[in-house]
Amino acid sequence: MHLKGLGLSIVAAALAAPIIWLPALAQKHDMVALFSQYLGIAALIAMALSQIIATRLGFVERIFGGLDRSYILHKWLGIGAMAALLLHDTVDAEMRGLGRETLLVEAAETAGEISLYGLLILVVITITTFIPYHLWRWTHRFMGACFAMGAFHYLFMLKPFSNGDPLGLFVSAFCAVGVLAFLYRLAPPALRRNRQYRVSGMQRSGNATAITMTPEARPLKYRPGQFAFVTFGGAPGTEPHPFTISKAPDETGQIRMTVAGLGDYTSRLRQSLQVGSTARIEGPFGRFERRPSGAQEIWIAAGIGITPFVAWAQALTEADGPVALFYCVPKQTGAAHLEELKEIAGQLPKFTLQIHATGEQGRIDAETIAGVTDDHATTKVYFCGPKAMRKSLAAGLARRGVAARRFHYEEFEIRSGIGLRGLAAWVFDKATR
Repeated sequence: MHLKGLGLSIVAAALAAPIIWLPALAQKHDMVALFSQYLGIAALIAMALSQIIATRLGFVERIFGGLDRSYILHKWLGIGAMAALLLHDTVDAEMRGLGRETLLVEAAETAGEISLYGLLILVVITITTFIPYHLWRWTHRFMGACFAMGAFHYLFMLKPFSNGDPLGLFVSAFCAVGVLAFLYRLAPPALRRNRQYRVSGMQRSGNATAITMTPEARPLKYRPGQFAFVTFGGAPGTEPHPFTISKAPDETGQIRMTVAGLGDYTSRLRQSLQVGSTARIEGPFGRFERRPSGAQEIWIAAGIGITPFVAWAQALTEADGPVALFYCVPKQTGAAHLEELKEIAGQLPKFTLQIHATGEQGRIDAETIAGVTDDHATTKVYFCGPKAMRKSLAAGLARRGVAARRFHYEEFEIRSGIGLRGLAAWVFDKATR
């Protein structure tokens, strides 16, 4: 079974498993109230799984696929849990004859209400992507606290089964693991998987800055195309940020990350970071890997999306099959690592580099890209760039015979909405016709 399929199967099984015990409970209790109980249980399980994914531990990628897919699942588990909780709160879950209410039961009820409204606010902040990243990141820490209050609510609320019953033990196990995952993310960096580096070089490359870091102890082991989370000492903010490693592994153990000023953090980082600054690296992550087969390969990079391909190009040998790299930038003068790529192209005849300056040539199209080969059925395409561009080129290349399974990309977004802007545009378009 594919690893991503394995992860989805685990999620589905975990959410469906409580249903096994419901028929026996339905013989003694109201079905509507029991359904509400199940919604609350399913929400807790979904939130626990979301907390586990947030740890970014090595097994997360192995089970759910790349971290990009894992974070998409993380987002939808949170949204699904919120929907289930709202229904759980709306549907009457009260059951008679379950026992006497105590101060602890009342405290659990209050914790449940705080958890519900806290999560509702945090989920809205998450999917409302115009809120600045650093503010979202700060508020996102409270997700785990709200989950912990939800777990407290579950453990001490009156319910039609005890915590020692099979169903109770099953849900309690998810609560415990979810809380442990939350505490792991709160633990000091020294207790989490990371490597210590120091900035040893900073060089302007087009419109970006290439930051070279030297290990202070054991270096990070990674594959070309992977990324890592880095926390720079003295940089604006203390939260780790993900950057692709733009250098193939070598015996020095050095890594390089190329940063473009695309937001508040990256713009301020280039001004505040200095040679000698410390860097804490967590990773590596990602499954955006080149799988050579001897067939024609087409690499498509847009802007700073060139970073994984620079590492790939450095790792190429004369034995590799033909590779055509399309590098799309607004202006050629702003292209990062351009001279480096030109040098590699000069050394490897099977590696060709085509710069596409969109400011002069307009948007690149599938016809131009497909023109490098006549054998579209076996061609492999690798893409790193904006989502809209990816969808457009994938559709165009599919019409020319490039199968979807041969179009590879990494859909990594730490934070993404749920298409509200697109939905609003669609509604507006329908209303004004």
